[in-house]
Amino acid sequence: MDALRTALQPITHNLPGPIRDFGESLIGNKCYKSLVLDVDLENAECLKLAVSKALGVGIVGASAVVKVPQIIKLVRSQSASGVSFLSYALETSSLLTSLAYNFRNQNPFSTYGESALIMGQNVIITMLVLNYSGQPGLAAVFVALLAVGVYSLFDSKVVNMDTLSYLQAGAGVVGAASKLPQILTIWQEGGTGQLSAFAVFNYLAGSLSRIFTTLQEVDDKLILYGFIGGFALNLVLALQMVYYWNAPSAKAKGKRKEKLPAPTEKGAPSYAAVAASSSGTPSKKGPTTRRRG
Repeated sequence: MDALRTALQPITHNLPGPIRDFGESLIGNKCYKSLVLDVDLENAECLKLAVSKALGVGIVGASAVVKVPQIIKLVRSQSASGVSFLSYALETSSLLTSLAYNFRNQNPFSTYGESALIMGQNVIITMLVLNYSGQPGLAAVFVALLAVGVYSLFDSKVVNMDTLSYLQAGAGVVGAASKLPQILTIWQEGGTGQLSAFAVFNYLAGSLSRIFTTLQEVDDKLILYGFIGGFALNLVLALQMVYYWNAPSAKAKGKRKEKLPAPTEKGAPSYAAVAASSSGTPSKKGPTTRRRG
């Protein structure tokens, strides 16, 4: 350890100003001095805080693109198959409540910043799902209701802190329950359709990491229980994704069945004969009794 400290200290003591300032703002002066300047890796308290902060920053950064593959998949396929509108609507309302609750409680941004980024992507996905489902009018209604929610939850004159605390308790339940419609949709269709595997597995990792960061930095059971419930149902979604990985959806199976001909009866033309006639291949002419002129 002494050899490592001797090797690293000339570097850690001469870090550029912006990096030093960022480190101090992230883990505090005390832990920055212990971990970076003194290279004291045996300080368990500061080490856990540093890991938590690093995870938090990583989650916020990853959340900026976590649902972009889902958006691309919907746009390319022009289909909302396998994607539940209700699931995204519930999740968006839960994220909005959590965002307002954390912001007004002045919790560290690294513990909740992804809520804003994921919520924005959810709005886009929800509008695409409604549009591809033939309900574009509902997309405008959804955005209008969301705008009212933003104004109400962030304004203490409209929703006071006590009321917001009750809403946050409900948001944890709603956030976890938002996965149920998606789980049910996959089960009913027998496949994951246009659901993005990237988003599902990243959500699983993110919800697990959030349990750790909340335990380390936020002493709030309402937030913690929400993340635990979300992780449990995200795990179910991930297992469904693995199970149905190569399985076609129920709609695809239905189309495949429609293309197959009905079983032939005795004396009826065979499937090969039907295929040959439909392919436009001329059949050989048999002998004719017609007398030539």
